[in-house]
Parts: sequence; structure tokens; C-alpha cells
Amino acid sequence: MKAKPPHTTVELARERIVLAGAGTAIALQVAHRPVAAGVQRHSNFTADPLGRLRRTLQYIFAVVLPEAQPARAQVTEWVTRAHDPVEGITDGAPYSAANPDTQRWVTATLYWTAEQIRWRIWGEQHPDDAEQIYASYAVLGTALGMPEEYWPDDRAAFEQYWLRQVAELEITADARRILVDLFAAESAPGWLRAVMPVARFLTAGLLPPELRDPLGLDWNGNDAIREDRLWRALRATYPRLPTGIRNAPSRFVLTTLPD
Repeated sequence: MKAKPPHTTVELARERIVLAGAGTAIALQVAHRPVAAGVQRHSNFTADPLGRLRRTLQYIFAVVLPEAQPARAQVTEWVTRAHDPVEGITDGAPYSAANPDTQRWVTATLYWTAEQIRWRIWGEQHPDDAEQIYASYAVLGTALGMPEEYWPDDRAAFEQYWLRQVAELEITADARRILVDLFAAESAPGWLRAVMPVARFLTAGLLPPELRDPLGLDWNGNDAIREDRLWRALRATYPRLPTGIRNAPSRFVLTTLPD
């Protein structure tokens, strides 16, 4: 029997399938020039992709999941402190992790990617559920200081914002270099390097088509066919998995949060 599809942000956040979009979220984030500049000059996450993923999930779960609320203040402080020095000027263009526009873009990539995964697995949902999930994602930005009014009012407004932002992205050599290093995973464990071709494939498939080539991610008609088959198989099997298996990563990450 298939499990009910997630109707809230909390339910969606617990689903391990959302992790299939991790590479896409990163690619979208660094496609934004200020983010790429900050990552290239202030982060070594390509040397420790698992550590970066764990820290990102710690933040998301601490902010979103009710059982993680005791850790929210401390985890948010960790992230804020890590972002404090991330500012500067590159090629005459300023960047700052504290910039509300940057915070909005990062939050938008997390929502958009999760929604792409959710739609591929569970299809259309009730409009009220869709709006609830969308509105709840704002907290990932506001918890770090993004003003509430920066988050588009509803999904229709978000769609306009998203299309405008994607069209205006300035993809730099920094962004391409970050992705090359990420998928090479030279400092990662052997098992992680072995799955990176799959991660790269998923990343390219989920991205807006117009961003693949500028980001250095090849894609062709055969790739599109293989991707369609993959998601058809996942749509038929994933919802039937026991809840314990689907929620295992979130349960593990919760054990790494401070008391």
C-alpha cells in the first residue's frame, strides 16, 4: 500500500527522496554570482561534501521539525557565525551572505528543488497543501535574518520571481569550478565518489534546461529518456517503502543536533 503523500513542510522535510535534489540546490545556488563568490572564497565544502550536507540538514531540521526545536537557537547561531565573514568584492561586484536578496535566493532554491522532487514522486497536490508547504519554506530564510516581506506572497508570485531570477543569473567560472570539484569528490570516501555520476545525472536532470550548459553539465535526448524511466521507477516504488526507511536520514541527523 502506498503511503499518503506529504501534506506539510514537516512531512516533506523528513522524506529521504528530497536528498536526491541536493546537487541541484547547490548548483542553483552557485549559479547566483554572489553565492559562487562566497563559496569559492570562504568555503571548502567541496573537500567535505558529506559534512556540508549534514550541516545543511541540521539547519533545515532544527528550523522546520518540531522535535528539533530545542536545538534551533544554537544551530541558527552556528550558521550565522559561519556566514558572518562571508563578504567581499570580486571583479568589482560585492557579495555577502547577509544580503537579503542572497538569502531569498538560497531559500528559493531549497523550496523549488524540494517541490520538483515532490511533484515527480507524488504528482499534483491540493492547492491548500501546496500553498502551506510553500509559505512554510520562508522560515529557512527568515531564521537567518531575511525580512518576511522578501518571500513572495504565494506560489504564483514565487513563479514570477523564479523565472525572473533564473533569466538574470550570471553564471561564472567560479560556479563551474565549484561543480567540477563537487562531483569529482576527490577528498570524499570511495563509496561517495562511486555514486557521484548518479548525483551529477540527477542534478542535471532537475535543473532548468537553460542552466545546464552554462554550468558545464551535458545533457541530451538519451539522458532525458533515462531520467524519465528513473523517475517512473521511483514513483512506483518509493511511496511504498516503510516510513522508517523513508525517514531514516532525518532521524539520524536529529541525533547529531545539540541537546
